[in-house]
Amino acid sequence: MRVSKDDLKFHYGMQAVILAAGEGRRMRPLTETVPKPLLKVDGKPLLDYTFAALPDEIDEVILVIGYLGEQIKKYLGDSFAGKKVRYIVQNKLEGTAKAVWEAKPLLKDRFLVMMADDIYSKTDIEKCLQHEQAMLVKRNDRQEAGGKVTINVKGELESVEEGKMFPIGTLVGTNVFVLKPEFFNYEPVKLTDRVGEWGLPQTVALMARDFPVEIVEATRWIKITTPEDLKSAEKLLTEKNL
Repeated sequence: MRVSKDDLKFHYGMQAVILAAGEGRRMRPLTETVPKPLLKVDGKPLLDYTFAALPDEIDEVILVIGYLGEQIKKYLGDSFAGKKVRYIVQNKLEGTAKAVWEAKPLLKDRFLVMMADDIYSKTDIEKCLQHEQAMLVKRNDRQEAGGKVTINVKGELESVEEGKMFPIGTLVGTNVFVLKPEFFNYEPVKLTDRVGEWGLPQTVALMARDFPVEIVEATRWIKITTPEDLKSAEKLLTEKNL
């Protein structure tokens, strides 16, 4: 359901949950001594790009940290880029759904979820906030593994399928969501392709059976997974003067 401009006024002071607990194993050896969100693209840590993409409505950020999390706390402090920053430690890394659950005690209302180590467009995320609940997706421009998103006739989230190579043009999730507190009424969904992990997209898809989640198609999403992605991202940002 789209949120009216009048309603949006009540959401200034909105919170964002940024997931930054992972070990970044596919970034080794770069992440042996530095957490992935602090790796740099064009001289700036990935977290700088994350905060730059936050809409003005967001005034408080909850960082879910884990691996080398003290470095992230030292870098961001209690406030960063005009946003208040609070921290929750995910001591046992059990996937993105469990990471969001760690933030539950600090959440007050409808909230935004983002990853700390991908590069997003602020405009795209602002479009997500125009809906009561939303999921940001991107069409594959190459054949690769990811979370395939299917939608219903109303343009709402129907299902998420993980772990396969999907063809060009497939809608895939970017791990950006706008969620209501009702999300926490649903048990995290355990992944079948990764031992000991519970998936956020799959849990959101479960909730979407009862509470619609609008699909917003991204204009930009730079996925950062390997050291080569850092170089590609820098080239792309330089070419587009972003």
